Amino acid sequence: MSPLSRRRHAAPLAVASAIAVLALTGCATPGTGTSGGAPTGGSAPPPPAGEVIAQGTVMDVGGDVELCLGAIAESYPPQCSGIPLAGWSWQGVDGFESAGDVTWGAYAVQGTYDGERFTSTAPPMLLALYDPMAPEDPTGGEPGAGTEDELLTIQEELPELLGDAYLSSFPDDGRLRVQVVWDDGTWQRAADERWGPDRVAVFSALRPVAG
Repeated sequence: MSPLSRRRHAAPLAVASAIAVLALTGCATPGTGTSGGAPTGGSAPPPPAGEVIAQGTVMDVGGDVELCLGAIAESYPPQCSGIPLAGWSWQGVDGFESAGDVTWGAYAVQGTYDGERFTSTAPPMLLALYDPMAPEDPTGGEPGAGTEDELLTIQEELPELLGDAYLSSFPDDGRLRVQVVWDDGTWQRAADERWGPDRVAVFSALRPVAG
């Protein structure tokens, strides 16, 4: 078997692998990060009105480009399933790697999200160099009210309830911390209604652009 052709750039595969480890830690069945229903069976949050920032892996397989916010398979080349990414070009971008017809790299990407597709509107930044302000913790550092058994039961239900919008979750200090593609507070309120307050903390992977 002939070896795959490889082209290395500034950021090594270790960056993508590190993201994979973080994404897979405590993660139940991951989704692709495209759409899903609310935990109560109601409507999903409307797409963000303005531009947002996403941190993830851009995966280009033969010209089919996706932005992966969840788990990355640690194969070579790596594999993932994410949000279709429009407006992307590798021209002038550093920190990517290629093997065969697959090109990938880890970036902070700014753009718009319509609920199905992310459109890049600004040059990306290497994720290894991106140092954003930490988001405010909605729990206020207070412990939750859930038992381990309760939280594990909720964790098992979430992938089906949220569909592809579900990224990962893990129990921590009486709460199940859940990352979704996008939430404006709608899914947090739905989770509180379904399971009671102080059991689920929902975090949005997409963050509004400051200013």
